[in-house]
Amino acid sequence: MKEELEKQTGLPENAFRPLKPGEKYEPLMSPDKTYPEVNAWSVTWGIVMAIIFSAAAAYLGLKVGQVFEAAIPIAIIAVGVSSATKRKGALGENVIIQSIGACSGVIVAGAIFTLPALYILQAKYPEMTVNFMQMFISSLLGGVLGILFLIPFRKYFVKEKHGEYPFPEATASTQVLVSGEKGGDQAKPLLVAGLVGGLYDFIVGTLGWWNENFTSRVCGWGEALADKFKLVFKINTGAAVLGLGYIVGLKYAAIICAGSIFVWLIIVPGFSLLWGDQVLNMWNPNITTAVQDMSPEQIFSEYAKSIGIGGIAMAGIIGIVRSWGIIKSAVSLAGKEMGGKKTEETTERTQKDLPMKFIAFASIFTLLLTAVFFFFDVMDGNILHCVVALLLVAVISFLFTTVAANAIAIVGSNPVSGMTLMTLILASVIMVAVGLKGTSGMVAALIMGGVVCTALSMAGGFVTDLKIGYWLGSTPKKQETWKFLGTLVSAATVGGVIMVLNDSYGFTSGQLAAPQANAMAAVIDPLMNGVGAPWVLYGAGALLALVLTFCKVPALAFALGMFIPLELNLPLIVGGAINWYVTTRSKDAETNNARGEKGTLLASGFIAGGALMGVVSAILRYCDVDFMSGMGGWLESPMSQVASLVAYICLIIYLVKASMKIKKN
Repeated sequence: MKEELEKQTGLPENAFRPLKPGEKYEPLMSPDKTYPEVNAWSVTWGIVMAIIFSAAAAYLGLKVGQVFEAAIPIAIIAVGVSSATKRKGALGENVIIQSIGACSGVIVAGAIFTLPALYILQAKYPEMTVNFMQMFISSLLGGVLGILFLIPFRKYFVKEKHGEYPFPEATASTQVLVSGEKGGDQAKPLLVAGLVGGLYDFIVGTLGWWNENFTSRVCGWGEALADKFKLVFKINTGAAVLGLGYIVGLKYAAIICAGSIFVWLIIVPGFSLLWGDQVLNMWNPNITTAVQDMSPEQIFSEYAKSIGIGGIAMAGIIGIVRSWGIIKSAVSLAGKEMGGKKTEETTERTQKDLPMKFIAFASIFTLLLTAVFFFFDVMDGNILHCVVALLLVAVISFLFTTVAANAIAIVGSNPVSGMTLMTLILASVIMVAVGLKGTSGMVAALIMGGVVCTALSMAGGFVTDLKIGYWLGSTPKKQETWKFLGTLVSAATVGGVIMVLNDSYGFTSGQLAAPQANAMAAVIDPLMNGVGAPWVLYGAGALLALVLTFCKVPALAFALGMFIPLELNLPLIVGGAINWYVTTRSKDAETNNARGEKGTLLASGFIAGGALMGVVSAILRYCDVDFMSGMGGWLESPMSQVASLVAYICLIIYLVKASMKIKKN
């Protein structure tokens, strides 16, 4: 059996295309045979990966607003470790390691997009209480719901639509795992890139040898443009964000950046031109400055970002409408199994899911636990508030499951933050209508948002794991069962990391951008205090999303770019451009593909190394070890930005050269 597997040098020819009538996909691990999957080795390494990458992803997400997909670096590490220990036939084990460990990225995305907003609002309203159990339980319940709600859709996305969705993240992870059966050489470039990216970001974040951003304010005319015309250019020069851009790719990065550029070059200057001497504070009485006296960053924060929020909400609604057929198809498939109608295919090892009766019972039980959590810890014993909150969480989580899975399947990026913003808007309006407002309402809405956000994030991430398993021939039931353990470990880890980062940096200090959490806080605050939300700006964003959709432009990606800061979006297009460059320089398609795969390994190393060293930096700060004391003057000087640009160019050259250097067959 093992010898037969080792002879397989790659996925079957029909792995990435639609099947012809009567054709069947045969995975690497035969459905008729049993392979090592769940054992002490795979579960232990899966837990270790979940802990490490939960910490790394939480730091990176709060720093730059982007949570990297942990599946790729975890798959590479699993392959490297199994190769170093000379484990034979470890493919099934590596899938389980990847599946358990990948809980880290999805749980982190659900938690950090919402829960830090509790700390942000606590700085303004000291009477608010925030504790570890709120973060842990909301993340855990949301993750479990995401798993349970996604399982009925597995067959539809990974089998029925075989070859129709590209699954970019799953494709990359699968290729890494397959290559592990050929020797696992990918571990070396990953390790080198991890050291380079980690050292680079450690120098910036901990030692302060150069600035982490390069801006147009570096010279006099740039300052004049920013002050007079509200035009400013910014780019983060970190290694982790550059690697993220490479994996996202040029097309998707360009759409995100288009939204960001539209805001910073048109909307922000436009506000200054149209309402220059006016104080626009209808929805925020704390604003006392005329628009023309604001900095570009203030105009973006107070006005322009709300247009992006409206666009995200409308894009989410459009996604649900478009996914209605998917929902009906998946529910029909699940209903047949609930009724005991099983086809010959479902008896195969590679098509066995957890029983649908178990899914139904577990979903009801989890929702009951959520109700208990809401009743005692969030809603202060108010039954009406608890029932309304539970219905909102259950309905929105289930409906948006298909949107999250569809987004991952097509572009490899989960627009969970946008869908959660819409959830918060709906939750705030409805909870205020039933009498819950003020700081209690803020806590309730954010906890509800945390559960929904984590559920949707898990649904999107889990479909990647299941597609990897489908291509390779894993047992879905085993992946689904042990995913719950990864969720438990990741939820506990991320709750602790959020507390450490808040104590180390503070989410209102500016050192941690936490852009999504700040957006959540900005939405919640006025709605729960009886102040009118900027519905006009939301409406403008919603209208823009409709126009973009009509023009066949992905509205969700564009709108996401509109509310994430410019300096965090521009590196994405730099990384995407590098991806395009290294994969188009040769006339030989195999050479281009090999270079692209090498670049993916290096970019994953940048991401993992940079993010992990970011956590080290946070721990040092937490322990009052500060290497940057007394360097404020240097970091504020133009030369620190010039130094950052030079270092960034060197990093880009390294990524390009190393990606294009491949062994000729």
